[in-house]
Amino acid sequence: MTIQSRKLTVICSSIKLSQLCSPTGTVQMSKSSKIVALGPTQKNTPIDESGTVPNRRENDALRTRSYLTEDEVDRLMSVAKKSRNGTRDHLMILMAFRHGLRVSELVDLRWSDIDFKAGTIHIRRLKGSKDSTHYLEGDELRVLRALARKSESAFTFVSERRGPISSAGFRKQLARWGMKAKIEFPVHPHMLRHACGYALANRGMDTRSLQAYLGHASITHTVRYTELAPTRFRGLWSAQSRGTRP
Repeated sequence: MTIQSRKLTVICSSIKLSQLCSPTGTVQMSKSSKIVALGPTQKNTPIDESGTVPNRRENDALRTRSYLTEDEVDRLMSVAKKSRNGTRDHLMILMAFRHGLRVSELVDLRWSDIDFKAGTIHIRRLKGSKDSTHYLEGDELRVLRALARKSESAFTFVSERRGPISSAGFRKQLARWGMKAKIEFPVHPHMLRHACGYALANRGMDTRSLQAYLGHASITHTVRYTELAPTRFRGLWSAQSRGTRP
């Protein structure tokens, strides 16, 4: 385009704009002009096979609850055990569940945190929570000893590249296992921590002990588990407690 043609285009554009403008400088719309409403924005798609986790609002719409039952945890571990690193993956889910670990606490576990002679593990809590020491069960100790004999890293759980497993990596893998286990809502690591709280509350653990076990700084975060525990309602309809008909 030549310089003269460019000037002509600018002049024509100015003439068209001036025809739409009133003396006050406001733009006048012709009668044939229509205002087109923008359509709704496309929603994020649910979790896919790549393990991409949807945003918080989408998760809340898809999940019926924010924790896993013990049966669902068992199904997750069964699927994980069939993976290429099944022994490690099974143990990661098991320890996250039994010790109420956040994903950042799980991937940061180190061999120095484990006392094989005493059969204990030091839990280094994050996010302002309080550290604690837990006992390890026999099935955990056996697998940990086997991993320790082969390990060349300071971290307990390492990838095939010999580096520590990342939080994002475990989060995506857990989402895939949840799909394979046919759990009907997206699964994320913090659901294992909640599953621990509800499981212990259902076993009758008192609120103060549960607070210390999970490392809660405030007991208000612990009450949510004991409030839903059905143990206080056990036996209400048994023969011994049956009185007059309601």
